[in-house]
Amino acid sequence: MSATAESAPGPRDTLRHVLLHLVTPLLMCLGMGLAYMGAFVTPEPNHLPVAVVGSGPAADSVAQGVRAAAGDALDVRSLPDRGEAVDALRSLDIAGAYIPDAKAPELVVASAGSDMSAMAVQKIFTPLAAEQGAPLKVTDVAKPVADDPTGQGLFFLLVAVSIGSYASVAVLGAAGAELRMRARAGLVVGVSFAVSLIGAALAGPIFHLAHHGLWGVWAMAWLYSAGVLFIGVGLHTFLKRWTTLTMMVLFVMLNFTTSGGLFRPELQSGFFGSLHSFWNGAGFVEGIRAHLYFGGHDLPAHVGTLIAWLAIGLLAVAVAALWERRRPVAPATEPAEEEEMEESVAV
Repeated sequence: MSATAESAPGPRDTLRHVLLHLVTPLLMCLGMGLAYMGAFVTPEPNHLPVAVVGSGPAADSVAQGVRAAAGDALDVRSLPDRGEAVDALRSLDIAGAYIPDAKAPELVVASAGSDMSAMAVQKIFTPLAAEQGAPLKVTDVAKPVADDPTGQGLFFLLVAVSIGSYASVAVLGAAGAELRMRARAGLVVGVSFAVSLIGAALAGPIFHLAHHGLWGVWAMAWLYSAGVLFIGVGLHTFLKRWTTLTMMVLFVMLNFTTSGGLFRPELQSGFFGSLHSFWNGAGFVEGIRAHLYFGGHDLPAHVGTLIAWLAIGLLAVAVAALWERRRPVAPATEPAEEEEMEESVAV
């Protein structure tokens, strides 16, 4: 009895234990605030690519005037005719094309690429048309489906698939800690398959984001989910209770904000825009967007991004498996406590 009483933790030890575990949610609070508010609260054009269509002194004068007024906010180029402007929009090379005309000025956009970018371009060129005393005609050459009028459904699909993936890491890492890495890797394949099927069901028969090409959506969802899960399971061997925080940083804070699902990089700061070029969430959103709306333009590059992240995950699992073989077997009492903490913050 006395030995048990002596070994029982006192109030001070319990308080220290609780405060230590509170570090994770507090860091999540800070990180989410910095990431989301930094990326989304004040979107401003940052080298947003636009075109002025036409040849001759009048079109050149308009283009020069827009360049001078916009500065670094816009990347203004000149295109000779409307056909080239439409091709550039459907290749996502520009966010909008302004066709000056004394009687009927026109702005051509592709809102499936980014509804927010299309709105930003319209806000820029509407006053210019008003100066000419004519209403601005807006033509959308790539609209999202009617079931997803803003085109932001792909972002929320990313959120769903991400949560299913990174939340499963806590279970596989903690509850499956006694399993060999080979068995955990097999579970990753199964879980990622299940998550991707849920994602495909959400995109297809449930919310009708994808009116065609659903198998392609499913394949990209599987690549993305498997990459997240393999990375998480590999990292768990080394990070333990800090794995959930790390996963939140990688696949929520830095991932959702740079995906281009709400704001493309041209409406964000250079930091978020630079991550967009190689982060896996951007590969997922832009890959599905290209697949569904833009005839597969740049699709191989986006799929390559997802494959690269999957390769990183496989490498992480291989290194973790080698490490576990060489280290002493850990006591079996820690995983249950760790699992309880991780799953509480994951939800």
